[in-house]
Amino acid sequence: MKRLMIKSVLALAAVASVGMVSAQERTLKMGLNGPEGHPAVAGMKKFAETVAAKSGGKIKVNLFLNGSLGSDQAVVSALKGGTIELAVMNSGILASEAKELAIFDFPFLFANEKESDAIVDGPVGKKMHALLEAKGLIGLSYWELGYRQITNSKRAVNKVEDLEGLKLRVIPNPINIDWVKALNANPTPMPFPEVYGGLEQKAIDGQENPISVIAANKFWEVQKHIVLSNHQYNPQSVIMSKKVWDSLTPAERKLIDDAADEAAKTQRTESRAAVAANLELLKKNGMTVTQLPPAEVTKLREKMKPVIAKYSANVGDATVNEMMAELAKLRK
Repeated sequence: MKRLMIKSVLALAAVASVGMVSAQERTLKMGLNGPEGHPAVAGMKKFAETVAAKSGGKIKVNLFLNGSLGSDQAVVSALKGGTIELAVMNSGILASEAKELAIFDFPFLFANEKESDAIVDGPVGKKMHALLEAKGLIGLSYWELGYRQITNSKRAVNKVEDLEGLKLRVIPNPINIDWVKALNANPTPMPFPEVYGGLEQKAIDGQENPISVIAANKFWEVQKHIVLSNHQYNPQSVIMSKKVWDSLTPAERKLIDDAADEAAKTQRTESRAAVAANLELLKKNGMTVTQLPPAEVTKLREKMKPVIAKYSANVGDATVNEMMAELAKLRK
């Protein structure tokens, strides 16, 4: 009887260990330059849970929010040195490491989530992350901050011409200044912490950000109109230090890579559910929401062609052509 019980216990232990990877005891730091409400946090929590479960609790991922590990640039440097193990950041930021990733800042590149998912999860996205390896970084997966939308305090935007003359705050980088100029609007580069005050004092008419950011900062208090322009999509790269990656066993690498992909599904689902909820919140607080008809979107894309041509030279024609060919296939 006793022997049977021992056999049963061993059998149960064997079942429990299925899917677990034999791993060394490790604690990994994962950084994000954003607060608890940031869309990436759901992914980070899911990732940490999955890694712990699959390693039988031996690999622990500690989360550091609000830029507590330093600026994005400082974190990239620490990842290369192996003093920080993991981070999540806008893929476009990594253009300083591999210029091709600047393509993710191109305006009106993707029409919807179906297109952006197919690109980042497909050959183009994989190739982009593979470029980082030579720089000491391993690209594991793409999560998302989502699509950026335009708000303003002057008028509802129903056609391209409605954007003309608006003074819009943009992230201080050249491509954002140029695409706003292409709409005959007035780009105003400004650090994010100054945006609410600038809108309140009417120093600027509007700004552009994902809906989660617009809601979290209560921009409805100083903005009346939002157009669902989907003018830029911000993928978030989940990256790991190559130094640390190289110290892992093949089984540990697979565990971490799979966990990042698994967390991507949770992160995108939660991020998109939050967009719908936040959009209702904006409406409830008095914002008028408009959407451009397909003909106006086509007009917008035409206006962006010179901007894309200008920045294609820097990104590289081969990368741009590959991206456009993949998008053309998706749109057939």
